[in-house]
Amino acid sequence: MVRLVIADYLRECGYRVYEAVNADEAVAILQSPEVSIDVVFSDVQMRGDMDGFGLARWIRAHKPGVQVVLTSGVQRSAEIAATLCETGPLLEKPYPPQDVVDRIRELVAKAKRSRP
Repeated sequence: MVRLVIADYLRECGYRVYEAVNADEAVAILQSPEVSIDVVFSDVQMRGDMDGFGLARWIRAHKPGVQVVLTSGVQRSAEIAATLCETGPLLEKPYPPQDVVDRIRELVAKAKRSRP
Protein backbone atom coordinates (compact mmCIF):
# COMPACT_ATOMS: atom_id res chain seq x y z
CA MET A 1 0.00 0.00 0.00
CA VAL A 2 2.83 2.40 0.85
CA ARG A 3 4.44 1.71 -2.54
CA LEU A 4 1.26 2.74 -4.34
CA VAL A 5 0.97 6.00 -2.41
CA ILE A 6 4.59 7.08 -2.92
CA ALA A 7 4.53 6.00 -6.59
CA ASP A 8 1.44 8.14 -7.22
CA TYR A 9 3.03 11.07 -5.39
CA LEU A 10 6.21 10.81 -7.46
CA ARG A 11 4.15 10.71 -10.66
CA GLU A 12 2.30 13.84 -9.54
CA CYS A 13 5.72 15.47 -9.09
CA GLY A 14 6.54 14.70 -12.72
CA TYR A 15 8.67 11.56 -12.39
CA ARG A 16 8.36 8.49 -14.58
CA VAL A 17 7.84 5.64 -12.12
CA TYR A 18 8.29 1.92 -12.62
CA GLU A 19 6.92 -0.24 -9.82
CA ALA A 20 8.17 -3.67 -8.77
CA VAL A 21 6.62 -5.95 -6.17
CA ASN A 22 9.96 -7.58 -5.33
CA ALA A 23 13.67 -7.43 -6.15
CA ASP A 24 13.45 -9.96 -8.97
CA GLU A 25 10.89 -7.80 -10.74
CA ALA A 26 13.03 -4.71 -10.10
CA VAL A 27 16.08 -6.42 -11.63
CA ALA A 28 14.02 -7.37 -14.70
CA ILE A 29 12.95 -3.73 -15.12
CA LEU A 30 16.53 -2.51 -14.64
CA GLN A 31 17.78 -4.94 -17.29
CA SER A 32 15.17 -3.90 -19.83
CA PRO A 33 16.94 -2.13 -22.72
CA GLU A 34 14.07 0.29 -23.32
CA VAL A 35 14.02 1.54 -19.71
CA SER A 36 16.32 4.25 -18.37
CA ILE A 37 16.43 4.57 -14.59
CA ASP A 38 18.37 7.14 -12.57
CA VAL A 39 17.22 6.31 -9.03
CA VAL A 40 15.82 3.21 -7.34
CA PHE A 41 13.75 3.77 -4.20
CA SER A 42 13.30 0.52 -2.30
CA ASP A 43 12.20 -0.76 1.05
CA VAL A 44 14.77 -2.86 2.88
CA GLN A 45 12.18 -5.54 3.53
CA MET A 46 10.71 -7.18 0.45
CA ARG A 47 9.11 -10.47 -0.43
CA GLY A 48 11.23 -13.00 -2.25
CA ASP A 49 14.80 -14.21 -2.11
CA MET A 50 16.44 -10.77 -2.26
CA ASP A 51 15.81 -7.92 0.17
CA GLY A 52 16.51 -4.23 -0.44
CA PHE A 53 20.15 -4.62 0.59
CA GLY A 54 20.59 -7.41 -1.95
CA LEU A 55 18.94 -5.28 -4.61
CA ALA A 56 21.27 -2.37 -3.78
CA ARG A 57 24.28 -4.70 -4.05
CA TRP A 58 23.03 -6.00 -7.40
CA ILE A 59 22.60 -2.43 -8.66
CA ARG A 60 26.11 -1.49 -7.53
CA ALA A 61 27.55 -4.49 -9.39
CA HIS A 62 25.47 -4.32 -12.58
CA LYS A 63 24.15 -0.75 -12.90
CA PRO A 64 26.78 1.47 -11.22
CA GLY A 65 25.28 4.70 -12.58
CA VAL A 66 21.95 4.08 -10.87
CA GLN A 67 21.53 5.70 -7.45
CA VAL A 68 19.77 3.85 -4.62
CA VAL A 69 17.60 5.16 -1.79
CA LEU A 70 16.58 2.59 0.81
CA THR A 71 13.86 2.98 3.38
CA SER A 72 13.18 1.04 6.56
CA GLY A 73 11.49 1.26 9.89
CA VAL A 74 14.33 -0.69 11.54
CA GLN A 75 17.19 1.42 12.94
CA ARG A 76 19.81 -1.34 12.50
CA SER A 77 19.24 -1.07 8.77
CA ALA A 78 20.91 2.36 8.70
CA GLU A 79 24.33 0.87 9.41
CA ILE A 80 24.11 -1.52 6.46
CA ALA A 81 22.52 1.08 4.16
CA ALA A 82 25.42 3.45 4.78
CA THR A 83 27.65 1.16 2.73
CA LEU A 84 25.16 0.79 -0.14
CA CYS A 85 23.63 4.21 -0.69
CA GLU A 86 25.40 7.27 -2.04
CA THR A 87 23.39 9.75 -0.01
CA GLY A 88 21.48 9.20 3.12
CA PRO A 89 22.21 6.58 4.14
CA LEU A 90 18.60 5.62 4.83
CA LEU A 91 15.21 7.25 4.70
CA GLU A 92 13.54 6.20 7.93
CA LYS A 93 9.86 5.34 8.11
CA PRO A 94 7.56 7.04 8.48
CA TYR A 95 8.75 9.66 6.00
CA PRO A 96 6.96 12.59 4.41
CA PRO A 97 6.61 12.02 0.64
CA GLN A 98 8.36 15.33 0.00
CA ASP A 99 11.50 13.89 1.67
CA VAL A 100 11.59 11.20 -1.04
CA VAL A 101 11.30 13.83 -3.77
CA ASP A 102 14.03 15.93 -2.17
CA ARG A 103 16.37 12.95 -1.98
CA ILE A 104 15.69 11.97 -5.60
CA ARG A 105 16.29 15.54 -6.80
CA GLU A 106 19.56 15.62 -4.90
CA LEU A 107 20.75 12.33 -6.43
CA VAL A 108 19.71 13.26 -9.97
CA ALA A 109 21.47 16.64 -9.69
CA LYS A 110 24.59 14.92 -8.36
CA ALA A 111 24.55 12.42 -11.23
CA LYS A 112 24.21 15.21 -13.80
CA ARG A 113 27.17 17.08 -12.31
CA SER A 114 29.38 14.00 -12.46
CA ARG A 115 28.63 13.20 -16.12
CA PRO A 116 31.22 14.39 -18.64
